[in-house]
Amino acid sequence: MSAQVEPSTGLEFFELSHPWRHNQPVLPGFDELVMFRSVNHAKHGVMSQKFKTVFHTSTHVNAPIHLIQGGKGIGEIDMDRFWGSGLVLSLPKGQWELVTAQDLEKLNPVIKPGDIVLINTGWHHKYADSQEYFGHSPGLCKSAAQWLANKQVKLVGMDTPQVDHPLATSLGPHRNGPNMKRLAPEYKEATGREALDDFPDWNPAHKYLLAQDIPTIENVGGDLDELSGRRVTFHAYPWRWLEGDACVIRLMAICDPNGDYRVESGTNDQ
Repeated sequence: MSAQVEPSTGLEFFELSHPWRHNQPVLPGFDELVMFRSVNHAKHGVMSQKFKTVFHTSTHVNAPIHLIQGGKGIGEIDMDRFWGSGLVLSLPKGQWELVTAQDLEKLNPVIKPGDIVLINTGWHHKYADSQEYFGHSPGLCKSAAQWLANKQVKLVGMDTPQVDHPLATSLGPHRNGPNMKRLAPEYKEATGREALDDFPDWNPAHKYLLAQDIPTIENVGGDLDELSGRRVTFHAYPWRWLEGDACVIRLMAICDPNGDYRVESGTNDQ
């Protein structure tokens, strides 16, 4: 187990983020992360860095405004959306497979209103600057998004580069695409079907969740396997960027194996 244990409480802290760094994997169609030192130790005796980036990189949370015109920005979302109890669901999926409502129903998870839900398809093991990771990933279908929304979850995360199937995004033959020009022909060669026939709508699952004011996390990684099937407490706070469409986060989970540590309610006593 790779948890970091806090000695005085016994709380276990698990990393669920991919690194944010120079030369990190970037979704096709997005600009590369540009990072440089504006001052350095050798010359100035201090280091300070500048960067230019798209915030839909590494492990990040998406706000409704990302896909919903007039939706909330990152900094407008209630703080309690990014902290709280929830589950890691184990749903192993291979190339181009979908997570469906039927998959979720078979798990029969005890999902409570207000839960944070992370879905472990196993794809985070392939995280890399590769056509496989971005173009061949599984995705969430709209029925699964509706199922989760009906459970009144407050945040949904995937260990994939996008919430939807890649051929339901701009990687395929949809608006602003295709950003991976070989993807649709490759799909037809492998399946004998046209991508647009199988995936006629653009980001249907992602748009549905964001339209319900349910933020989403993409590129979940780290110690996800160690938490599959477990109820834990999640921390997923972004910047207080009022108009932000997305923000890189340090996603983590906290476990209390001994059941000894609890946050007590405050009082108004003076």
